[in-house]
Amino acid sequence: MSTYFTEASFKFLRGLARHNEREWFLAHKADYETHVRAPFQRLLTDLQPALAEVSEHYRADPKPVGGSMFRIQRDTRFANDKTPYKTWQGARLSHARGKQVEAPLFYLHLQPGKCFVGAGLWHSPSPVQRQVRQFIVDNPSGWKAAAHGTAFRKRFDLDDSEMLVRVPKGYPDDFPFRDDLRRRNFVAERAIDDATMLGPRLKQELAKDLAGLAPFVDYLCASLDLEF
Repeated sequence: MSTYFTEASFKFLRGLARHNEREWFLAHKADYETHVRAPFQRLLTDLQPALAEVSEHYRADPKPVGGSMFRIQRDTRFANDKTPYKTWQGARLSHARGKQVEAPLFYLHLQPGKCFVGAGLWHSPSPVQRQVRQFIVDNPSGWKAAAHGTAFRKRFDLDDSEMLVRVPKGYPDDFPFRDDLRRRNFVAERAIDDATMLGPRLKQELAKDLAGLAPFVDYLCASLDLEF
């Protein structure tokens, strides 16, 4: 079994966190390409069969530009933080229609001490949030299986960040998953320890994660009338 990332991958990202400036990045760009971008591209390619088993509508695209990987450069035009680079590398495994409509996605995150895999809808427009909430109310048993199943919750956590203070008006008071209606983000995730991220079983673990997250993503796709 092959490995993808190494201590050199983390060394680059730690260095970038300390020296988040264009001159440092350009001086170490070869390290980024060799130890972060190239192995991430290889991982995305190697995950394609596992993703295809989960859904024929999702893509793991290794292209360096326009593919699954996010740019390492930050968009600082409207940000208070003007540092030019992200201190992590992320990749989204997107729905084939994801560029045309709002769609849930799978996500991989490489960052020393903060690696994780996740899936769902993050920072969706308010109409999409309302559509998902109504679908949960209309299909509670499916939500229970997709988001609160014993095996699922043993492996994954629901992201509780950015919750609404209270449930929006108009939903039944006795709804069993009423607290889930406060969610702005419908995301499930699992932390990956550094040893696993750098080890030989990473691809196998991520394949399990994709399969484990699939019913959750399938439910969210159904809420938005998307094929899965």
